Amino acid sequence: MLFLWTTLAALALGASPTRAAERPNVLLIITDDQGYGDFSLHGNPTLQTPRLDALGHESVRFDRFFVNSFCAPTRAALLTGRYPLRCGVWGVTHGKETMRTQEQTLAELLAAAGYRTGCFGKWHNGEQWPYTPPAQGFDEFFGFPNGHWNNYFDSDLLRGAKFEPTKGYITDVLTDEAIRFMSDQVSSKKPFFCYVAYNAPHSPFQAPDKHFDKFKRQGLDDTLAAYYGMCASVDENVGRLLDELDRRKLAENTIVVFLTDNGGTAGVQHFNAGMRGGKTSLHEGGTRVPLFVRWPAERIEPKVVPQIAAHIDIVPTLLDLCGVAPPAEIDFDGQSLRPLLETAAADWPQRTLFAHNPTSETNRYPGAVRTQKYRLVRELGRGPQGGSKAKADRVPIAWQLYDMTQDPAETHDLAKELPEVVADLSKQYEAWYDDISSTGLARLPIQIGHPQENPVTLHAPQAYFAGSNLKFNSGPGYANDWLTGWNDPQGVVWFEIDVVREGTYDLALEYSCPAADAGSEVLVSIGDWRTEVTVPAAEPQNIKLPHRDQAGHAKYQSRQWSKLPIGAVKLEAGRAKLAIQATSIPGNQALDLKGVVLERR
Repeated sequence: MLFLWTTLAALALGASPTRAAERPNVLLIITDDQGYGDFSLHGNPTLQTPRLDALGHESVRFDRFFVNSFCAPTRAALLTGRYPLRCGVWGVTHGKETMRTQEQTLAELLAAAGYRTGCFGKWHNGEQWPYTPPAQGFDEFFGFPNGHWNNYFDSDLLRGAKFEPTKGYITDVLTDEAIRFMSDQVSSKKPFFCYVAYNAPHSPFQAPDKHFDKFKRQGLDDTLAAYYGMCASVDENVGRLLDELDRRKLAENTIVVFLTDNGGTAGVQHFNAGMRGGKTSLHEGGTRVPLFVRWPAERIEPKVVPQIAAHIDIVPTLLDLCGVAPPAEIDFDGQSLRPLLETAAADWPQRTLFAHNPTSETNRYPGAVRTQKYRLVRELGRGPQGGSKAKADRVPIAWQLYDMTQDPAETHDLAKELPEVVADLSKQYEAWYDDISSTGLARLPIQIGHPQENPVTLHAPQAYFAGSNLKFNSGPGYANDWLTGWNDPQGVVWFEIDVVREGTYDLALEYSCPAADAGSEVLVSIGDWRTEVTVPAAEPQNIKLPHRDQAGHAKYQSRQWSKLPIGAVKLEAGRAKLAIQATSIPGNQALDLKGVVLERR
């Protein structure tokens, strides 16, 4: 059921020890929320993606390639070769997206084999050291750690652990950085691993004028025009990366891998290649994405591969192609796709792939099983009380079964006609889920005191809170959000922290507070230490963002935040709870809280 990769298997497939200078470069490109149907190569009648189409025609194209149905779990599997629950990843915010440090990433494995490694763009597997790219094997990091970014123009982005301003559209900026990184390696004897994780076309829907206007002229609404404009920008920038490889004479010995992280979003209603579902769905349209693999030096001939494959296969495949044997203790869930790249692989074994959408630490469903022929899906439906979706979120409905060779749109449920297939595949799913969840799931504490990241900011979406009216400003508390509605003196916000280096820390709140609400008394405590401060006025200063759609203005908001010094605290090593409580609220609310900053002296 699970495909385990060992050093002996690597040697059996031809991965022999290779000197670092002889190994191929690796350019791994992933886009965000771009579905299988968002390419002209796959029949989209409106969106033209000429550079990606050309790459597809030059590559081995996997026509049935699967990932998770949303961002962070896919990225954890992509970088480790293991299903995301094994990595501790079970969500997209509140720290649930944080990958355990025990996992060995592709960057760590290639760096140990002599590669120079760089990550450019969206990370989404941990926000503070040691969960960030610089702590997970990347020599260089330029981008952001969260699930999305609010501003795609002139953004402030992290270089390592420090923010710096940029000029221009974010997709162009990330491409510039990746090109610089690859160009810098030309004079080096080291091969490079360049991981380009574009955040487009994920919302907010912000696109350069030239791309947006092109689609508006075709009569599309603002959302779809921006979304396709972002896809067009990605296409243009992938072309720039490939042109740089040609210009530097690196293309022959560079493995180029392109994929996306889940099914599409804004473009799904327009064109979805005949598939059912989009992002977050465990039907085909939520998990099937393109995979292109190009490596001219090894004469991997362009072709279309019909066999099923998945994100868990990328790490063992690239290690195999690069001649790097992984440590024997790593049990990959994926397997090397090298035989499919090199031959027709008529004797390729039948596989069973699995998918799961985590909604809590323990939910078994939604879940899905994919074989070469069938898709088995179990979704969540209305609870026995009926009512809102929130009340329905815990109740699984019956398994559905579809023959994907005869019914790729999943219109005819075969579950009642083929109960023996349902019984077999569902039994495999239950055993698989028990296996991948056996170590349990929990939100990890935020580590404080690493010299590689000082100060450390605790972000509002990482907080726990209790209080009748406390809530996130924009819905469920995705990246860049803040806590508001703090008008209950019993309300409390807290963070679970782990002090890895004792010492004296300066503590401050990132906040805003209208003059009419100034004067609240706030109690801050860490363990036995506590202090109380009065909240002064700090007028909210909203930042105008270049959203193309009206919904974006409510969903994605940014502010200039003020800083309220709290004082210095001596912290001992170990886990602690940092709590904030407004004990007196003379106005409408105590404050809006963006985060807490701790800086070791």
